[in-house]
Amino acid sequence: MLEIHKIKKIYQMGKVKVEALKGVSFYVDKGEFVAIMGPSGSGKSTLMHIIGCLDKPTEGNFVIGGKDVSKLNDDKLAEIRNKSIGFVFQQFNLLSRNSILHNVETPLIYAGIKTKKRRELSIQALESVGLSDRAKHKPNEISGGEKQRVAIARALVNNPLIILADEPTGNLDTKTGEEIMKIFDKLYQEGHTIIMVTHDVEIARHAQRIIHLRDGLIEKDEVK
Repeated sequence: MLEIHKIKKIYQMGKVKVEALKGVSFYVDKGEFVAIMGPSGSGKSTLMHIIGCLDKPTEGNFVIGGKDVSKLNDDKLAEIRNKSIGFVFQQFNLLSRNSILHNVETPLIYAGIKTKKRRELSIQALESVGLSDRAKHKPNEISGGEKQRVAIARALVNNPLIILADEPTGNLDTKTGEEIMKIFDKLYQEGHTIIMVTHDVEIARHAQRIIHLRDGLIEKDEVK
């Protein structure tokens, strides 16, 4: 499903080179639920950006769905992002002026899916997170937990190869965060592949595998 092979990422900060990733390698199989943890500066955000096709590695190979995407241009990366990766962000990243339904169907608009099919798939995605009755509302009319459910529905709507979650409970209280994690547990049970970045040990324990990063390297790859 996903292969990271000897990935390095070097940033040029003025005259100084900063090596954020120093040769990271691991595999993620279809249907795995993997958490990535590490202290600030460990390289987890950089790794997240590479897995999400938001950035390219300086060295190494990144293969998703059997395709090496590490050397693709920005347009091709955008295509991979839209078709293969469903994003769930800490900040929700919803379009405030648009309805919940329109927010969920946004990836399908970019994919060129026709209106009728778009609506059908978006309603199904909202039903899967228990929010079909909120389809006509706008983001400012729903709670933080509901906003994250909308973000999960948006991530699911394209039936992506991977759901990539960046601190998905970071803006939520503990109770609401646990409710969101129950949705991720359900998605995992249904066979979805999930990669989640989190600093929260309790949240990470929902995953079946935890990759610990430190100083740009994998310190430990822990399978339950």
